[in-house]
Amino acid sequence: MSSAKPETKTPRLATPTNLGENAVRDLTGAINALLADTFALYIKTKNFHWHVSGPHFRDYHLLLDEHAEQIFAMTDVLAERVRKLGGNTLRSIGDIARHQRLADNDAAYVDPQDMLAELRDDNQRFITAMRETHDLCDEHGDVATASLIENFIDEAERRVWFLFEAGRRGQ
Repeated sequence: MSSAKPETKTPRLATPTNLGENAVRDLTGAINALLADTFALYIKTKNFHWHVSGPHFRDYHLLLDEHAEQIFAMTDVLAERVRKLGGNTLRSIGDIARHQRLADNDAAYVDPQDMLAELRDDNQRFITAMRETHDLCDEHGDVATASLIENFIDEAERRVWFLFEAGRRGQ
C-alpha cells in the first residue's frame, strides 16, 4: 500500500463560456495576479494612510483613504470576473502573497514624501500590468474583462496624477 497522498486537482468549473480552455486558463491567471496586486496595493495604501504624519497629515490621510476605498472596490469585481470565466480565484493571504508582484513595505517609518512616491510608482507598475492583461483580453476576445480593466486603468492614472501633484515640491 502506498503512503503517497492522492493528487488533488482543482477542477475547471462548469461555468458556461464560449472562451476556450487556454483562454480561460490564461485570463484567470492574469486576473488573479491583478487581484493579488490589488490587495497588496490596498494594504500598502492603508498602511501609509494609518502611519502618515507631518504638516500635510490631514490632506494625505484623506487622499490615501480615498485611494484605498477605490482600490478595494476593484477586488470583488476582479474575483467575480475570474469566477464568471469558470476559474478559481484567490483564497487566502498566503495565496495573495504567492501571486502579488508589488512589494510590501513593512518599514516602521516612511517619510510622507516617500510614501507618495512609492504609491505613485506602484500604481504605475499596476497600470503596466493591467495594460498587459488588457492585451491578453484582446488576444482572446474577452471584451468584458478588457472593459473593466480600461476603467481601472483610468482610475489608477488619476491616482498617479494626484500622488504626483501632492508630492511635488512648491515651485
